[in-house]
Amino acid sequence: MNEKKIMALADKNIMNTYKRVPIALTKGEGARLWDASGKEYLDFVAGIAVCNLGHSHPNVVKAIKKQVKNLTHVSNLYYTQPQAEVASLLTKYSFADKAFFCNSGAEANEAAIKLARKYAHENLGTDKFELITMKDSFHGRTMATITATGQEKFQFGFTPLLEGFTYVPFNDLVALEAAITPKTCGIMLEPIQGEGGVIIPDERYLALVRDICNRHKILMIVDEVQTGIGRTGKLFAYEYSGIQPDIMTLAKALGNGFPVGAMLATDEIAKAFSPGNHASTFGGNLLAMAAAKATLKTMLDEGILENCQKMGDYFLTKLQALQAKHAIISGVRGRGLMLACALTIEGADIVKSCQERGLLINCTGGKTLRFVPPLIITKNDIDAAIAILDDVMEGK
Repeated sequence: MNEKKIMALADKNIMNTYKRVPIALTKGEGARLWDASGKEYLDFVAGIAVCNLGHSHPNVVKAIKKQVKNLTHVSNLYYTQPQAEVASLLTKYSFADKAFFCNSGAEANEAAIKLARKYAHENLGTDKFELITMKDSFHGRTMATITATGQEKFQFGFTPLLEGFTYVPFNDLVALEAAITPKTCGIMLEPIQGEGGVIIPDERYLALVRDICNRHKILMIVDEVQTGIGRTGKLFAYEYSGIQPDIMTLAKALGNGFPVGAMLATDEIAKAFSPGNHASTFGGNLLAMAAAKATLKTMLDEGILENCQKMGDYFLTKLQALQAKHAIISGVRGRGLMLACALTIEGADIVKSCQERGLLINCTGGKTLRFVPPLIITKNDIDAAIAILDDVMEGK
């Protein structure tokens, strides 16, 4: 089927919930994609920070093929080895003692919100149910998670929202502490705001948030849906702060493109859940677990984190040089391979022009170019992307 027919069929039958780029992608390998016409693209979107090992990584493909031949799905009423193994890996390399599996970041955040409220109800008092989240945050598109999201544009048309959420500016400790009330049960935040524009807080911010939570005896929930699984150069971004949260959420890169999410917690917090409190039919399904195990093992064993740090530093340096050359770039920032260019103009035309030249990038908030390429990229890939950006920005 050619590209026009694919797009026509999709537009006729799929709800209009995405502002799609008019290309139909059919194949991926490493940091590259191909559309239905055979055109090749250098992919610096990676499914929006999903394909951290690159497209169709052989270890992940092999693991899924092996599992699908053996067993594809059983109910969570039964034990399975792949689920136990992935939970063991996640707890071994994080602060957590227990994992709950689901299928997406929004589901993971729903689970975190429920667990925080359930723990507070049983241990802190029945009147403690409110969560403080950050302005310009993003936690998902379900009713609870758009309520947790501190951006009105995602909430418009869906009122009344759930009660029990308060928003404060990100990276503002004074506002955060002032917002705590006798009803507060926890603080929920991203270590780096992704959809908010790759906003990196002060170096001590997360550690001081942890201190605030300790003093007020409330929970700290970190949403690592976008930052987790190596994106920032460590397996989890909270590690940079030397803290231990109470609850963490993961998704996106956990399955390297296969849908999977997880909510992790300490034993103390996790025991608030008992059978029947929360569930997911497909959460922790065998194919997702095969993909997640292969992803984690590859991430940990094959130098992916180290490459992310090195290439992130190199990319940031190249973006800074680009800023010195083009006045439309007002700032560059990033950690690992989660980077951004702040612009003085709208970024949509730049994204479109890059796509026409074979580079896929993303724009958040109208004036921020976001770069979240696979963590396996090389200096040659970065140089190619910079050359396209340089060409596109010339004269703007």
